[in-house]
Order: sequence, then C-alpha cells, then structure tokens
Amino acid sequence: MGRQKDVLATIEEHLRIRNKLVRQALAECLGTLILVLFGCGSVAQVVLSRGSHGGFLTVNLAFGFAVMLGILISGQVSGGHLNPAVTFAMCFLAREPWIKLPIYALAQTLGAFLGAGIVFGLYYDAIWAFGSNQLYVTGQNATAGIFATYPSQHLNIVNGFFDQFIGTASLIVCVLAIVDPYNNPVPTGLEAFTVGFVVLVIGTSMGFNSGYAVNPARDFGPRLFTAIAGWGSEVFWTGKQWWWVPIVAPFLGAVAGVMVYQLMIGCHDEPSPPASEQETVKLANVKHKESDRKITRSLSDLLGVQSCRQLGIFCLELLIKLPGIVNLQEFSSQVFSLAQQA
Repeated sequence: MGRQKDVLATIEEHLRIRNKLVRQALAECLGTLILVLFGCGSVAQVVLSRGSHGGFLTVNLAFGFAVMLGILISGQVSGGHLNPAVTFAMCFLAREPWIKLPIYALAQTLGAFLGAGIVFGLYYDAIWAFGSNQLYVTGQNATAGIFATYPSQHLNIVNGFFDQFIGTASLIVCVLAIVDPYNNPVPTGLEAFTVGFVVLVIGTSMGFNSGYAVNPARDFGPRLFTAIAGWGSEVFWTGKQWWWVPIVAPFLGAVAGVMVYQLMIGCHDEPSPPASEQETVKLANVKHKESDRKITRSLSDLLGVQSCRQLGIFCLELLIKLPGIVNLQEFSSQVFSLAQQA
C-alpha cells in the first residue's frame, strides 16, 4: 500500500499543471462536458424513444441537475461558470480579468463539443436506426436537435432573439443574487444546487420557443460537432440561419442582466457581512463591492445623476413615460429631460 501511494504521488507530481489559468480552463472544459453529456443525453433518450422514455420535464430536470453537477465538479477550481455569458458578466463587473473570457469560452466550447461526441457515441446505433441510416436536421426523423437548439416553426428571428436575450438576462440576475453575499446568502454548499434550480425554472418557463440554450458554448460546441459528424452545414442554415442567435443574444442578455441587478439591487448600500461569511461563496469571487460601485458610478455619470436614489427615481419615471413614447427620437429627448431634472 505504501509503495502504491508513493508511485501515485510521483505520477501526480509529474502531471500537476502549475499554470492556474490552464487548470481553470481544464475545469471549465470538464464541467461543461458533464453539462452537455447529461443534458443532451436526456434529449437523446426522449427523441430516440419517441417520448416513451421521458418528456419535456425530464429534459429540464436533467439540464438543471447537469448544471449543478458541472458546478460541483469545477466550481472550486474555476468558479464553475460553464457558460461564456456568465464569464462575460463576471468580467463586465470586474470580478474576473478579461483574459479569462476567451480562455474560458474556448474551454467551455471544447467541453460541449466533447460532451456531444460522447452522447453521439453512446447512442450511435439508435441515432442511425431512428433515421433509417440517415442523419436529418429537420422533419419527423430529425436528430440534430438532440445536440443543438433549433427554433419552433412559429418562431421568427426577432422573437427568438428576444427569447434568448430574456432567458440569459434572467439567468444572470439570479446568478448574481446567488453569489452576492450582501444579499440573502445561499447556505454554503448549496450554490450549485440553487443555480441548477434556476436553470430548471428557466427551462420549464421559457423552453417552448427554441429550447432555451442561453449558453453560447452549450449550443455552438454540439452544433459544430453535428456539422462534422455527418449532419453537414445544414445545421447552420436551417431555421432561417438560427445558429448565430444563441451566440449573440446571450452576451447582450448578460449585459442587460448585470445592469438590471446593479440598478435594482447591487448599487444600494448594504451592511457588510461578517468576516466569517465573506469566503463562503465559491461560484465566483465575491470581493466585488468596490468594482460594483464603480460600475454604478459610471452608469450614473452617463445618465447625469449623482446617487442610486436619484438613479432609481430616474428609471421609475422613465418606465412611467414609456407607453407614450412612439419613436427613438422622442425616447432620447425624454431620457435627456429626465436626466436634467435629476
């Protein structure tokens, strides 16, 4: 036993990666792989069994728990973002350095690609049998939807973009609340479960239109895999060239989610939590109050107001006036007028 431990310790020493960012990227890759493996695996089971082995709720449950497990696996090392939109939000709030955004996004996309490959291998025979030895992107025997999201027939690009925008903004607002120790702190160890529950709620309430990707890596990685594995370039052009919507809309939704949370919650002064509680949140760096205030000050300066109270009054008055605004020029004049009054 002692000899075995020595050998294992020697192997670990040689395999240990010293670069922290590389270790974090590997953790994000593995966490996202788990997310796609369990999430898309549940979709495969429902589609290939034609509904006899699950349904809409089981897919949402699988994705929710898959997110939870992915965060548990990678959270202690990298923060467990598993989503470039989440990483973008953290960088936007100056809680993470911007260098992490491309590194994390690449690792997350690679993990999603590998997860899709495992699902394809796991259900290889079933996928080919389902399409009578053909791989279809659309139609009754379509299997590309196992891996990436596609819009429903009723959905146009504008409505689909709004769908992804709102879904991601909702996700970011909830994530920021969960990791904010100045709000109601989540009990230690339950952060991953809570985020997974958020994904479950988003899926059960916003999944009908297009499958609620709200994650560029989760959608693009498997989509790229299907293009290579045999479905071809049709995966990019079907659905009125839908492929770019789950990539672009989540980033804009992340910005909206950050701004909404900061204006409504984050910018208001709250008492500092006890020192013993300041290191309990593992999903992201929580030493962020000063950077959040800088973000809020920049928003206030941009609108010409001087305090969070004035900023809140400004937003409320603008919302009251919105129903009577009919064009962009009138909207701009109303914003300028209210800013001067503030």
